[in-house]
Amino acid sequence: MASLAIKSVIAQDIHFSQIPFSPLNLNPALAGANFDMQAIANYKSQWQSVAVPYKTIGASYDMRLNRKKAKKGFFAAGLNVFNDQAGDVKMTTTNISLTGAYHILIDQNSTIGGALYGGFGQRGINPAAGKWASQYDGLQYNASLPSGENFNSQNFGHLDAGMGIVYTYKKSERYMTGNDQMNINAGVAAYHLNQPKYSFVDAPSEKLYMRISAFANAIIGIPNTRLSAMPGIYFNRQGTSQEILMGSYVKYMTSEASKFTNLKEASAISAGVFYRNKDAVIIKGMFEWQNYALGVAYDLNTSSLKEVSKRKGGFELFLRFVSPSPFGGGSRSRI
Repeated sequence: MASLAIKSVIAQDIHFSQIPFSPLNLNPALAGANFDMQAIANYKSQWQSVAVPYKTIGASYDMRLNRKKAKKGFFAAGLNVFNDQAGDVKMTTTNISLTGAYHILIDQNSTIGGALYGGFGQRGINPAAGKWASQYDGLQYNASLPSGENFNSQNFGHLDAGMGIVYTYKKSERYMTGNDQMNINAGVAAYHLNQPKYSFVDAPSEKLYMRISAFANAIIGIPNTRLSAMPGIYFNRQGTSQEILMGSYVKYMTSEASKFTNLKEASAISAGVFYRNKDAVIIKGMFEWQNYALGVAYDLNTSSLKEVSKRKGGFELFLRFVSPSPFGGGSRSRI
């Protein structure tokens, strides 16, 4: 389900099980935090075994603006877009936002960055595509009967704003001969600070609640091996809904780039298991090749809905391009 809520999809944000690979939905201050440039596309389809599939697509782009000239810090910018469609009535949510960030250079390995984002969102619904309780005549569904539902508007838009802060630490080489890298990211963010009205039926009390997002993750090389651990924990709270996602990848470097030529290119495969509290076990896999990464995930439903879903949750996919290559170049990593 493309929502933080398990019992309701009203006034809640989308989410991806591969949330670190949808960075601007995790924390706007991740714009420019780890790479000079990063572009990601995401896709998710969920609850196909229960109802009309919930589908979410997203894309983001972020880049550093003055990194080469930076002495005390650097600016970064980001663009984030997503579209979500849920259920028979095709309830759609579309959002586009721009992010501005600034990262302070603490030392050669560490930065702390803050960001603000602003954007516009739109929601839509098609009541005619739904089946309503009042359209059952006692024996069967009758589409000619009135739905009895009164929607003040079938489409509306709203402004959106939020902020975040992120700490980043990177250290050591990433060649298999050493593999003693330690990359850490941690941050907290607040989305929808303006809490806009969010109702199709003119209910003033229904708002898009502020979402608090906190996370910590890392890439920890196991010295003198090809293996790395990639643990992470992610917390979201929005209104009365709360989500905790935790787990880890294990990464295996299948090929190391040539140190002095371009004859050999770096690649790695990763596999992981994550748990979303009271909702799902998530199996993940990822393949990295030079600047590219392809990731897949599947949610195995563990909530009370499992009796209907038969534990089938949802499929997710992402494609990422970053610069410079995350495999490094044989010297100490730079921020």
